[in-house]
Amino acid sequence: MRSPPLILIADDNAANVDILQARLATKGYAIITAMDGEQALASAQENLPDLILLDVMMPRLDGIEVTRRLKADAVVPFMPIILITARADVKDVVSGLDAGADDYLTKPVDHSALLARVRSMLRIKELHDTVEAQRQELRSLNVNLEQRVEEQVTELQRMARLRRFLAPNLASVIIASGDESILASHRREIVVVFCDLRGFTAFSEIAEPEEVMAVLQAYHEAVGPLIHRHEGTLMHFMGDGLMILFNDPLPCPDPALRAVRLAVEMRESVAALASAWRRRGHEIGFGVGIAQGYATLGHVGFEDHIEYTAMGTTTNLAARLCDAARDGQVLISQRVAAGVDHAASIEDIGEIPLKGLTRSGTVYQVMGMKSPP
Repeated sequence: MRSPPLILIADDNAANVDILQARLATKGYAIITAMDGEQALASAQENLPDLILLDVMMPRLDGIEVTRRLKADAVVPFMPIILITARADVKDVVSGLDAGADDYLTKPVDHSALLARVRSMLRIKELHDTVEAQRQELRSLNVNLEQRVEEQVTELQRMARLRRFLAPNLASVIIASGDESILASHRREIVVVFCDLRGFTAFSEIAEPEEVMAVLQAYHEAVGPLIHRHEGTLMHFMGDGLMILFNDPLPCPDPALRAVRLAVEMRESVAALASAWRRRGHEIGFGVGIAQGYATLGHVGFEDHIEYTAMGTTTNLAARLCDAARDGQVLISQRVAAGVDHAASIEDIGEIPLKGLTRSGTVYQVMGMKSPP
C-alpha cells in the first residue's frame, strides 16, 4: 500500500466530491476523483487506488456495475470498495455487497463514520497486501527451491556416475567445471594398471559363497582407498579383477610413477590380507601388470548405464602382463620402466610369452621403491 494511501472518490455530484475530498485530505490521504461510472472504472484500472469511495447512482455505469466489473477483473489487485448511497433500501445495500463491495455508507455521510470506515478498509488493504507479498515471496522461494533441488539431484546423479570410475576429488573437479566433454571419445597416452588375485578362481569353486564375498570385500576395501589416494581412474572391476588408468580423463604428472607406487602399495596391503587367508587355508596371491602407451578413450553404453573405457594395444599389454605375473609380482612394460627407474628398484626379466601378443618387448618386475636420498 502506498504512503500516503491513494483514495478514488467517484460521484456525479461535484459538491459531494468536494466534501469527501476536503474531509479526507485533512487526514493526509492522496485523492483522485471521477464524475461517472466509466471514469471511475477506467481510473481504478489505471491508478490502482488503495480504496474506492463509490456512489451507487451515477450515469453511464452505476456503482454496483463498476464494483462487479472491478471484482471480476483478474488483473486488478484487491481494492476495498465502500459504496455510498442516498437510499437506505436494504435491497440496494444487498445488491452492492453481492457485487463485491466491502462496506457501505449512506448519505448524508457522517464525518466520524466516514473516517472510521476508511481507516478500517485501509487496514484490511494493508493486511491483504502484506499477505499477498508473502504469498508471492513464498511462491518465488518454492520455485527457486524446486529449481535448486532439481539442480542438486542432477549434480548428485552426475557425481554418482563419475565416482564409479573417478577418485572423488577428480569427480568434484569435473562437476564444478560443468564440462563433461573431457569424457567424450579421444586419444591420449595413458598408463594402464591391471591387477587380480592369484588362485581366486580355484578358491571360489570350493569355498562357501559367504567366504568368497568376505574375501572380495576385504580385498576391495584394502585397494579401493589406495586407488583414490593416488588419483587413479577406476575403469573396471569384476570380482577380483581391477583396471586402473592414469593420465585420463584428467592429465597428471608422472603417471607411470604413480601407477608403480600404487601397485607396490596394493601388493603390500594384499600381502597382509593373504597371510590371514592362508591361515584359514585359502591359497590366494596377488599380481599386477602395468603398460604405457596411446589408447582411445570415452564413455560407452546407453542412457541408464554408461561406462568409461579405454581401448587399444596398451590395455591388452597391461592385461597380459597381469595374467603372466606370479604371486607378488608387479610386471611392467619397457616404456613404464624407462619412466620409473630413477625411483623404483626394477629387474629386467627379458621377453616372456604373453597370450595374444606376438612380441611383449622387454619385461621388468618391480622389486620395490627406492629410498629417497
